[in-house]
Amino acid sequence: MKKRQITRKTFVLTAVIGSVILTAIMIATVILSTERNREATDEAVSAVSEFYLEAMADRRARTISNLIDNNFEQMEKALEFIGEEDIHTQDELRLVIGRVKSLLSLNRFALVDEDDIVYTRYTTYTGGSRHAFLSGEMMDKRCISTVFLYGSSKQLCLSTPTPGLIVMGKPMKACFVQIDIKEISDLLAFEDEGRTYFGVYSRNGENLTDTELGPFISGKPIFEALKGVVSDEVLNENIRNFSEGIEGSISFTADGADETLCYVPIEGTDWKMVVLIHESVIHDRIREISERSIKSGRNMLLLILALVFVLATLLLVQLRILLKSKIDAEEERSRKLQSMANTDSMTGVRNKHAYSEYELELNRQIKENEIKKLAVIVCDVNGLKLVNDTKGHAAGDKLIKDACTMLCEYFNHGAVFRIGGDEFAVILREKGFDTMSEVIEEFNRKVEDNIRTKEVVISIGVSTLKEDDEQFHDGFERADHQMYERKKELKKMGAPTRPES
Repeated sequence: MKKRQITRKTFVLTAVIGSVILTAIMIATVILSTERNREATDEAVSAVSEFYLEAMADRRARTISNLIDNNFEQMEKALEFIGEEDIHTQDELRLVIGRVKSLLSLNRFALVDEDDIVYTRYTTYTGGSRHAFLSGEMMDKRCISTVFLYGSSKQLCLSTPTPGLIVMGKPMKACFVQIDIKEISDLLAFEDEGRTYFGVYSRNGENLTDTELGPFISGKPIFEALKGVVSDEVLNENIRNFSEGIEGSISFTADGADETLCYVPIEGTDWKMVVLIHESVIHDRIREISERSIKSGRNMLLLILALVFVLATLLLVQLRILLKSKIDAEEERSRKLQSMANTDSMTGVRNKHAYSEYELELNRQIKENEIKKLAVIVCDVNGLKLVNDTKGHAAGDKLIKDACTMLCEYFNHGAVFRIGGDEFAVILREKGFDTMSEVIEEFNRKVEDNIRTKEVVISIGVSTLKEDDEQFHDGFERADHQMYERKKELKKMGAPTRPES
């Protein structure tokens, strides 16, 4: 039998035919994969949208729950602190409440005695008619309620009973804090160009945060807006879920758009966190990912038939450059964000967040006996409220900036922090600690001169680390007490001060 010879023509023809067949198979595979991908995309939209919204709502509900729990914990600390103070007059009580608010960052903190008299930092008033939680049946445990102040302003009121607390010889009935719901809205705000919406709703479907839940529902009660859009059966089922604190979701079509909203209860309240998104948004996002995947497959097919090695090498080089550029940009962005998070926007010095982080590190060093030289100076700008009331907040802001400039000038070897509206803290170590006595003497002399020239007046108190100090805050407390004594001394010298309330 004669053997067949494989000629160059046969080889080329075989290669061409094989290549055409292989290319056709690959093209057909890509096309088939594309169609299946699109079908899978459509099927995934509804499932993904509900999961996405539920996770988003649950995360924001936990944020509010954590905010509430943190405020209750801070209130317990405040009651401990007040209970240890020897308070005889309302002025002394107001000073202590002011210190509690400053140290624990409690907004609108107040005490209530057995006669329903409410004591705040600046005022005293009868609260029986203004605060529903003061009724006897509600004051045997923690209470979370919504109150309306100053027209349409909504406040979240957290109250807790205070059994056994005696202040000024009077039994105290309760204490409470109030949080502006607008602040909660700002904390939870989305940044996605208006395609996703949220709101905090009461049990009857009323919007508490005044945020829009999409253009169709807007700020209206949910169930009022959905009448006629969903069936009565669906509407009644979700009304029951709201009233019984059960999570759920509703899908509907309004104004030609498919919408899905998801709601979850906020632990510790009778509220619901509600999140809404256009299904088309998720569909477009998934479709975009799908299209990118399909396009990548097509490109890879062409690249395989062309200069694979050269192009792959080029891609690797470009990928390395791109990754390095992104890493560098991310690191720079991280540094900027860290700087912004730790910098006071008005004065440019470090803020309370930076102070808290520094305090944690100092506590660690104190515990491990790594610190030998450490001092803290607590500073308070005199007369800020008087300036705000008489000259306006712009003048008050200038006073704060001038005070900060003065502190930085004198304590240039220390770390200056703005820890409150008119409150600063300076931490001195090493060289700043060594020159502390001379600098403080010069600083106080300048402050007393400023009283006569009507310039910036700052009350300061200083404390150094002692052997029996267990944490940095022990020294802060001593310095804070000394600062208040200095404030009284400067007041006698004629320093500006806020009017007695």
